[in-house]
Amino acid sequence: MATGEPELAGRVALVTGANTGIGRLTATRLAAHGAHVFVAGRSEERTSGVLDDIRALGRSPPAQFLPLDLGDFASVRACANAFLARNLPLHLLINNAGLAGARGLTKSGFEMAFGVNHVGHFLLTQLLLERVRASAPARIVTVASRAHRRVRGIDWADVRRPTSTLLGIREYCVSKLANALFSAELGRRLQSSGVTTYSLHPGVIDTDIWRHVPAPLCALNRWRLGPVGDGVKTTLHCALAASAASESGLYYSEARPTSPSEAAGNLALAAELWRRSAEWTC
Repeated sequence: MATGEPELAGRVALVTGANTGIGRLTATRLAAHGAHVFVAGRSEERTSGVLDDIRALGRSPPAQFLPLDLGDFASVRACANAFLARNLPLHLLINNAGLAGARGLTKSGFEMAFGVNHVGHFLLTQLLLERVRASAPARIVTVASRAHRRVRGIDWADVRRPTSTLLGIREYCVSKLANALFSAELGRRLQSSGVTTYSLHPGVIDTDIWRHVPAPLCALNRWRLGPVGDGVKTTLHCALAASAASESGLYYSEARPTSPSEAAGNLALAAELWRRSAEWTC
């Protein structure tokens, strides 16, 4: 256990996209600290590795899998209902799953990156929010990216159309801006509730998030990517650090609060994103 990170016996965590990369390491580290971890993803087979990792720790209770396709509202609702039916508290919700470079529309009718990275997590968070509030003190951590700095706003028509750029990079940046805006607005709405929120840049990390980018470009990109172990540090800081307990709605990089882009700090844009996201998912 790392110095300063608390024992989590009796605490319950749900991590999306925990089958690989930062999510897998996040889930494993939380379990190592004693948390009862739920890992949510599209494939139980692909998630078996992290379940085995956690089982090997010898901690109790073992991790459990929840089916989740963030691009499909029916799947998101089924995932939330499956968790809520267990009548457990929820102290840590880690909105980690994400994709980049995929093109098209989600099953629920959104540009692929925006639909998975933002809208799916927005809906999941809303469905679990009352349980999180009842479990306070609790934290909601959303993995964004410094890529949000590359765009200045959100085109509301574009997020309902198929991916238009060749590699989907601009769309990915928009989805990460939405992550930062959502987390900040959620923090404002949860003031004095005992629930704190965090968005973060994990670093430029070698994960599977770019698996949809053509192989030659993906290989070229990898020379500048850091190890997954570096990427989990800021997520764990936001989830566990005592110093972050009194902070909410902030954006983090290298395990400390930092200023997001001007667009990510736009209160009107955050409120409009929330309003539209609530309408889309009602």
